[in-house]
Amino acid sequence: MLLKPGQMAPHFTLPDADMETVDPGSYLGSKHVVLLFYPKDGTPCCTREVTDFSDHEADFRRRDCVLIGISRDDCLKHAEFRDKEGIAIPLLSDAEGAVCKQYGVWQAKEVDGHRKYGIVRSTFIIDRDGVIRHALYNVNYKGHAQEVLALVKELDK
Repeated sequence: MLLKPGQMAPHFTLPDADMETVDPGSYLGSKHVVLLFYPKDGTPCCTREVTDFSDHEADFRRRDCVLIGISRDDCLKHAEFRDKEGIAIPLLSDAEGAVCKQYGVWQAKEVDGHRKYGIVRSTFIIDRDGVIRHALYNVNYKGHAQEVLALVKELDK
């Protein structure tokens, strides 16, 4: 089931690259949260997307906004990816895929005539009240960080 603007964001906790538990709900009342779901650490498109968001992290922070990346890669792979690429945002491991399913990003795709499941690159902008303001499924990574930053700037208007 796909999430829509106006719905409450599903609550979850996941481990980050340092195996510390992260609870995006802890930002309720104080910060906006942007969740970036991406397929895999270290692939060309995912690397471009995550590093682009990471490079703009200060711009998001100025808007009282926290960036969080999520994929099914394990914590160790996240740590290697973060350290190799100099990524400044937390990368959470949803190894079991439960959060991916909650957010509707775990979807079937046709690959060479076979049905395979994977993460559909998606971004969710959640306001301080925990309400989804934008649910962007199947996004193109090119220029996506700037597009999301423009949407975040509109939240407090």
